[in-house]
Amino acid sequence: MENPHSIILKPVVSEKSYRSMDENFYTFIVSPRANKIEIRKAIEQIFDVKVLKVNTLNRKGKRQRNRRTGEYNSRPDTKRAIVKLAADDRIELFDK
Repeated sequence: MENPHSIILKPVVSEKSYRSMDENFYTFIVSPRANKIEIRKAIEQIFDVKVLKVNTLNRKGKRQRNRRTGEYNSRPDTKRAIVKLAADDRIELFDK
């Protein structure tokens, strides 16, 4: 297995992710090559919590226009994991 920190890249900090933390769902940006089993093991290793469920989604990067040249580029594609933790577990990284 890879290093857990190379699988879990960073947490998603948004209003929607903070709202879902009340139901014990946490959102992370993960490596595009990682599968659900690797994501589960990495979260459990890094944060010492029990993961009940992992949902993943691939998000295509938004198209961006260059103001000077008029050309279009795009932001990078990302893979996200929405992780459901056991009822008694919390990730303190996300303190409100």
